[in-house]
Amino acid sequence: MADRRPKILVVEDDAALREALTDTLELAGHRVVAAPDAEAALATLGRETVDLVLSDVQMPGMDGHELLRRIKIVNPGIPFILMTAYGQIERAVEAMKDGAADYMPKPFEPDRLLAVVARYLPTSTQPDDQDMIAEDPAMRAVLDMAARVAVTDATVLLTGESGVGKEVAARYLHRHSSRRNGPFVAVNCAAIPENLVESTLFGHEKGSFTGATTSQAGKFEQAQGGTLLLDEVSEIPLNVQAKLLRVLQEKVVERVGGRAPISLDVRVVAASNRDLSGWVRDGRFREDLYYRLNVFPLEVPPLRHRRADILPLARYFLKAYAGLVGRDGFVLSSAAEAELTAYGWPGNIRELSNVMQRAMILAAGSRIEPDNLLLPHVQTYRQPNVEEELVEDARPAQIRDMEKVMILDTLERLNGSRKKTAEELGISERTLRYKLQKYREDDGSDEECGL
Repeated sequence: MADRRPKILVVEDDAALREALTDTLELAGHRVVAAPDAEAALATLGRETVDLVLSDVQMPGMDGHELLRRIKIVNPGIPFILMTAYGQIERAVEAMKDGAADYMPKPFEPDRLLAVVARYLPTSTQPDDQDMIAEDPAMRAVLDMAARVAVTDATVLLTGESGVGKEVAARYLHRHSSRRNGPFVAVNCAAIPENLVESTLFGHEKGSFTGATTSQAGKFEQAQGGTLLLDEVSEIPLNVQAKLLRVLQEKVVERVGGRAPISLDVRVVAASNRDLSGWVRDGRFREDLYYRLNVFPLEVPPLRHRRADILPLARYFLKAYAGLVGRDGFVLSSAAEAELTAYGWPGNIRELSNVMQRAMILAAGSRIEPDNLLLPHVQTYRQPNVEEELVEDARPAQIRDMEKVMILDTLERLNGSRKKTAEELGISERTLRYKLQKYREDDGSDEECGL
């Protein structure tokens, strides 16, 4: 029987990194063919068929950008991911115009690499994946609703905090639909440069803008007969939202610079961690597009609200990462289990995944202990109370001072981003704004703390 696992071409001139990338991808179940430079990569493509190209940018001789342009001339359908330690937004824009699927700055974690690669491989060639872990009643209820809508072609709007697994839920919908044998195409709308959103989604014709050296199918066309996930859909610019609405209504798409409409047979799933109804009220998201996407809303609960899933997910990651760390047979001690279930998980499943991988690396043996988890104890879970958040803090001054230092240090470390600071500390953005305002008033400053 033919090996149907996906084949990935890795192009990297650093021998040690090339070997590490190959090992990571092979341990994840992919077939890999490696090339030390662009010329060798082109020779490989002349005799082998691959499903994806992962290439360095800075290489002797022909660089990654030129390799991308050469490959897109002869095989525009191959997803091409560039990776570089010298990432610049100008070159990223150029690469996206030339047809790159993604652009990864080095260094990156193995799970980040696998997630990006999985996003651009056709579903039919990916290794079989398991259904979502749902031991908690809250998550079982979500899956019950997902199973009901999956068999229809209704547009689904997935909402939930960052890291709760909205893309996993979208794949669940696709896998349980009549389109399961078609492609699953995921696009992170927040990761596309604003001036390239339209051509990325809808495609473009050769010569339609500077740098469009070849015609390129957009994500809608790539998803024909399958499912298209518009992740972070709130980040689509308003001027493109109007065209997206027309595509959804008419089920046809016109490429940038094109004249002939292309009929579509695509099931659309949208996802966002924003309050889209609030964005509609603020004029940041079109109301008609919101109602077109919100045909069947599904909210994926945060991990702290599906606590019965924490340990099953943790055990799943212990098995999933065994190949990456070179050991298996890991188990959780009862003390480690207690810490995992008591923690607030502001980063949700993505954070749990990282914690378990780190614990496996740190563990001296096969038993995971609390010291291996490195969980910040200040973020242990407590049921939120909105009224308590906004009243004067009655705790001792020493504790309040420690909290202030922690908040301001985190804000500074995250370059003043309130959103990221609130997520890392496990508090709401409203609470963070309130506390920063109090610090400003206490200090007698006219400028807000940390900004």
